[in-house]
Amino acid sequence: MVDHLVNTEINSQRIAAVENCFGASGQPLAVPGRVLLGEGILTKECRKKPKPRIFFLFNDILVYGSIVINKRKYNSQHIIPLEDVTLEMLPDTLQMKNRWMIKTSKKSFVVSAASLTERKEWISHLEECIRHLLSKTGRQPSTEHAAPWIPDKATDICMRCTQTKFSTLTRRHHCRKCGFVVCADCSRQRFLMPRLSPKPLRVCNLCYRQLLAEKEVVVEADRRQPEPICSAIPGYEPSSGDDSDKSDDDKADQWPADTEFYTSEVSWSSFHS
Repeated sequence: MVDHLVNTEINSQRIAAVENCFGASGQPLAVPGRVLLGEGILTKECRKKPKPRIFFLFNDILVYGSIVINKRKYNSQHIIPLEDVTLEMLPDTLQMKNRWMIKTSKKSFVVSAASLTERKEWISHLEECIRHLLSKTGRQPSTEHAAPWIPDKATDICMRCTQTKFSTLTRRHHCRKCGFVVCADCSRQRFLMPRLSPKPLRVCNLCYRQLLAEKEVVVEADRRQPEPICSAIPGYEPSSGDDSDKSDDDKADQWPADTEFYTSEVSWSSFHS
């Protein structure tokens, strides 16, 4: 299917239409060899409540964003390289059915489809794209993944001290290492995790102690290594990643409490023809 669509006018038009829907807030998506394989609306388990998100599957990336006007305007664009993606099937809950987790090194989150068939379609297409990319690059599947954030409503008390009760005045916070919902007293520490952000991130007290212990082991191992002989290369500057993982915020869209996301009209749409 990719070979059939690559470099075709219809593929270019479809990618241009996606770019147009995201407008100036989105990044350019048209690159040589990229093919748009399908799209669909999935319900994403966000921090405060589940929300519908538009997803676009390309042969090398997964793009999603918030829906302002379906088929016309989207914002809060996120781009995920498929080489970094691992999928995990999840059981149904009372609130959400047909769930699975999209795990990456920078961000992991749970989505659900409108039907079991739609979930199978998504999983099948994603796995095939990931398999093809890893085969082409010779890379191994990613083993390091960011912890998914536990939704706010999953607990009324701090998941570390189990004493502090959350209220309008007592805010919930999330540990960036384990994803637990914690109080301010249990998450006063910050730790630099370059894989997630160039800035130190909030972590709970337990994860902070674990991260410090891991860092001490690495430092001690480096200390025992013989110092390498380095030769300066004129004009060479070591590169540094400045990518940051920004979590979903909830200010962009206000959905009525009775909005029904599980309808047959929001199924997976693939471009096979």
